[in-house]
Amino acid sequence: MRALVYKGPQDVRVEEVPDARIEEPTDALVRMTSSGICGSDLHMYEGRTAVKPGTVLGHEPMGVVLDVGPAVRLVKKGDRVVIPFNIPCGSCLNCIRGFTSGCLTTNPANAGAAYGYAQMGPHRGAQAELLRVPYADLACLKLPGKPGDGMEDDFLLLSDVFPTGFHATELAMVQPGSTVAIFGAGPVGLLAAHSAALRGAAEIYVVDKSGARLSLAKRQGAIPIDFTKGDPAEQIVELRRKNKELQQALRPGEEKMPGVMCAIDAVGYQAFGRDGEKAEPSRVLMDIAKVINATGTVGLIGVYTHNDPGAKDAAERKGEIALPIGELWSKGVTIGMGQTPVKSYHYQLRDLIMAKKARPGAIVSHRISLEDAPKLYKEFDKRDKVTKAIVRFV
Repeated sequence: MRALVYKGPQDVRVEEVPDARIEEPTDALVRMTSSGICGSDLHMYEGRTAVKPGTVLGHEPMGVVLDVGPAVRLVKKGDRVVIPFNIPCGSCLNCIRGFTSGCLTTNPANAGAAYGYAQMGPHRGAQAELLRVPYADLACLKLPGKPGDGMEDDFLLLSDVFPTGFHATELAMVQPGSTVAIFGAGPVGLLAAHSAALRGAAEIYVVDKSGARLSLAKRQGAIPIDFTKGDPAEQIVELRRKNKELQQALRPGEEKMPGVMCAIDAVGYQAFGRDGEKAEPSRVLMDIAKVINATGTVGLIGVYTHNDPGAKDAAERKGEIALPIGELWSKGVTIGMGQTPVKSYHYQLRDLIMAKKARPGAIVSHRISLEDAPKLYKEFDKRDKVTKAIVRFV
């Protein structure tokens, strides 16, 4: 089968690799119809992870079931399915508690497994014609319609970025009427904004440097903040101070809460400094500490790795990044973080799409063939005009 293979930093190639096949009774074999290229794939592409050359990339799978193992009962040949990037067994201590992102059996080295990703187990990725899906009855979410139809993009984003954006709002405890600042207008940040709107947030601010991405954020109902034009926390506070109705509604003492109650880091360890060019891994954490109100809630959904070969110093190479703990502690801030347990949201978000209440596919900017993937990675790495790219096999 044809697949996209990591060869080294800035070097990915389409190659012939052995066909995926059923290896266990609980497996399914799925023919890909779409496979997403994720912003977190760029960490590997840039050499900023411990991914091994020869790895088949891709953790956002969707397709049609070709065959199933003898123990599979709920999935059958011909089903249209989307598969979470997590690979959970469904039976271990973490899985039965709902933390399918921390499965204890599917990765020999760590808690948590995924397709085609560094340190997430031996599983080949989904930017390929075929994918072996372990524990298929749990993993495969059945979909209506036909491959390539008008819901193809929306449904594909159920594999990762839509549940991840929604999980970010869960970590940040977004509620009706919440004020929310989201740092990063990549796919996850944009869908965090979409999710915040679905949850009834009153004010949503999205911070980035890309004009194209900020325009998409505005379409999601968010207020765009360009961090190259000044301190984003100060920009948000100033906008809120200029809101006459808000200021008129304040009681004595409430002026001490000039920022937002919820903040989301959708950037992670490859954050930029104020100039938009130089890396500054702790920049978003510092900005969040400044803009979050006392007793606020923060969701860190952007990737922070414990192994970064491209970092500038020894501490950062081990994932040790400065955290403004004093300011966060003094404000009594609650912080949630980690990978998304996709299965916790799968059915609900699918049904929102089917009811046309959610349209995550609106952020998709590029649909390409597998052969064009190496060129797309290079363009995506600029983090500007490519918002979300999908490899289409149909």
